[in-house]
Amino acid sequence: MARQSTAILLIAALLGGSAQAQLLPGNLGQLPGQIAGGVVDPLLRDTPATIGGAVDTLSIRAADTLDRASLRDLRRARLDALIRANRDVLEADADGQPVRRGEIIALDASPDQLARLKAAGFETLRTEAMEELGLRTHVLGVPRGETARKALERARKLAPEGVFDLNHVFEPAGSALGEADGAAAASESGGASGAPIGMIDGGVATHPALAGASIRQRGFAAGAPKGSGHGTAIASLLIGRDGAFKGAATGRVLLAADVYGGNPAAGSAELIAQALGWLVKSGAPVITVSLVGPPNQLLARAVALAQQRGVIVVAAVGNDGPAAPPMYPASYPGVIAVTGVDGRDRALLEAGRAKHLDFAAPGADMVAALPGKGYGKVRGTSFAAPLVAARLAAAQGAPARRVTTVASEAVKGKGNVGRGIVCKACRTVSATAR
Repeated sequence: MARQSTAILLIAALLGGSAQAQLLPGNLGQLPGQIAGGVVDPLLRDTPATIGGAVDTLSIRAADTLDRASLRDLRRARLDALIRANRDVLEADADGQPVRRGEIIALDASPDQLARLKAAGFETLRTEAMEELGLRTHVLGVPRGETARKALERARKLAPEGVFDLNHVFEPAGSALGEADGAAAASESGGASGAPIGMIDGGVATHPALAGASIRQRGFAAGAPKGSGHGTAIASLLIGRDGAFKGAATGRVLLAADVYGGNPAAGSAELIAQALGWLVKSGAPVITVSLVGPPNQLLARAVALAQQRGVIVVAAVGNDGPAAPPMYPASYPGVIAVTGVDGRDRALLEAGRAKHLDFAAPGADMVAALPGKGYGKVRGTSFAAPLVAARLAAAQGAPARRVTTVASEAVKGKGNVGRGIVCKACRTVSATAR
């Protein structure tokens, strides 16, 4: 009972906190002011976190008592807060997951199916032909007065042979997007070699560690790519280089797909599928995705089609604890599901679960780049996934051979680490570390 009361108080505090979500030393904020997964590096206990002149004083003792049920409650509260803050564009599905308001998606719908739906009051809002994946989608506006959830049920009755789903919104794995003030990084340095590595996340901001890197970004939300804290951190762990700080895939071209455009209510299944198509077309043999959400028909189809074209998809399992449902895309067949470990090779206690777990990599007791300049301590499975992706990109041969090569490098860890810890030596230190 005491733990539940503490969790309830913490959730209330989080929901009532500042609306500014930032990349925090130790973790990335989730709800306003929240620590990723409710767990904080003990080194930060009862100390203020300073980032770019902004200071957030964090009360951390309560987080130490969080158990599996508390992490689950935090997840529910976080999703509810996201929906309430964006009611004009979001609503909830039957499980409380955020979906784009008034929209459903039809996959490879026939003219006859579309005609039946139109007669019932559905309207075609957008059509996307993803030729690189061999996939066509129609985003349909639902009849007036209906929720997306009820409209989906009706569409499936009107065209039972069709494939329909909601346009679910996916989150950065256990952390807030962390909008950056600066412009998105862009560079076409001629020094990169080898096949590019793909990333689906928020946009990548400018940073000294990325100044000499080759980055090609494309925005899939409204407008051009927009730098974000989460995307910048992930990019730095891949291709960053600045003194003692070194990413795990330096020297490669980074293809960064921004599916948020600075808006946490973006990141939909529709945009992630489009991003996958672009990365496949652009020749990325490995794509890392540190986003989590529920199962979705469109995302499942897009992932499977990318895999059929020889692409390896790597995904974080999330940071909502083992009591949370399995997260996607990490749980799809063939996707390389990644968890994180701390500096003592222990699986992160807040790590989520997937229907399968392949590897672990450093996900705590490390730093990543903050937008603009500086570094912050990070914690979470988000930051482990790009390290595994880097090792898969460095391996040679067909996807199965690459996975076998990386598995041979894995070492034992403590707790559930799948086939072992990969890229243990890739744990990053500050550029100013001695």
